[in-house]
Amino acid sequence: MLKNLAVGFLILLTFSLQGQTNTPVYKNSKIATDLRVKDLLGRMTIEEKIAQMQCHWESQAADGKILNAKGELDAALIAKRAPYGLGQVARPSEGFGGGALGKGLKPYETALLANQIQKYFVEKTRLGIPVMFHEESLHGNQSVDATSFPTHLAMGSTWNESLLTDVYTKIAEECRLRGAHQVLAPVVDLGRDPRWGRTEETLGEDPYHVSRMAVAEIRAYQGGANIENIPARHVVSTLKHFGVHGASEGGLNIAPSFVDERTLREVYFPSFEACIKQAGAKSIMPCYNELS
Repeated sequence: MLKNLAVGFLILLTFSLQGQTNTPVYKNSKIATDLRVKDLLGRMTIEEKIAQMQCHWESQAADGKILNAKGELDAALIAKRAPYGLGQVARPSEGFGGGALGKGLKPYETALLANQIQKYFVEKTRLGIPVMFHEESLHGNQSVDATSFPTHLAMGSTWNESLLTDVYTKIAEECRLRGAHQVLAPVVDLGRDPRWGRTEETLGEDPYHVSRMAVAEIRAYQGGANIENIPARHVVSTLKHFGVHGASEGGLNIAPSFVDERTLREVYFPSFEACIKQAGAKSIMPCYNELS
C-alpha cells in the first residue's frame, strides 16, 4: 500500500516538474521578479525591446490604426501596426474610429475594448507580453460617465490630505475598472505664474504644501506608501512634469525655463523628491521645455 502511494506521488511530482519546465521562467509568478525580468530580456530581440518602448494613441494616430472604421478590434491591423508587441496603449476611453465612438467610450465599452486588445497581445505575439493602458485623471478619469471632482488647484486649496485620499482612491478605482493600469497624474508643478495656462492643474505654489497634498494623492492612487505590487482597484501614478514645466518664460506653455540651480533644488525639486521617497511614485514624466 505504502509502495503504491510512493509510486503515485513520484508520478504526480514528475508531471508537476514537467509542467514547470515547460513554463518559461518569466511567466512563472512564483519566481523572483528580477529573475523573471532577466529571463525575458534574454529571450527578446532588438525589435521586441524597441516595441516595449512604444505607446499607441489610437485617437491621435494619423496612420497605423489598430481598429477598423467602426472602432472594432482588427487583428490584421494590429499585426501590421505592432508585429513585435507593444508597450502601452494610451487613453482607450477616448474612443476610436468615427461616429459616436469618437465621442468616447462608456465604462463597460472601454473595459471590453481593453480586454480584447490585451487578449491579442498575450495570445498572438511571440512572447505574450501584456500591454499597459493609461488614462488621464487629474481630478477624475477623463472619460464618459466618470466622476468629475473639483480642479486640482481647488483640491489643493482644501489643505485636507484625508479628503484627497478619499477622492483619489475613488478615481483610481474608476480608472482601474475600465482597464487602466497607470494614470498621468498628479501634476506636481508649482503654480507660481498665474499667466501659465496650466496653473489650474497644479496643487498650489508652495513646495511643502504641494508635497503634502501630492504624497496623499499618490498613496491613494497606488494603494499605500512605497507599494511594491499595486493592489486591485489601484493604479500606477505618474509625476508631472519633472522638474520646471510650470516655470516657463512669460507664462507661455513649453517656453524655456530660466531657473538657477539653487532655486531648482530649494523650490522646484522638493515636491518631486517627497513624492518618490515618501509615497513611492512609480513613474515620472519629464517636462518638455528647455531649461537654461
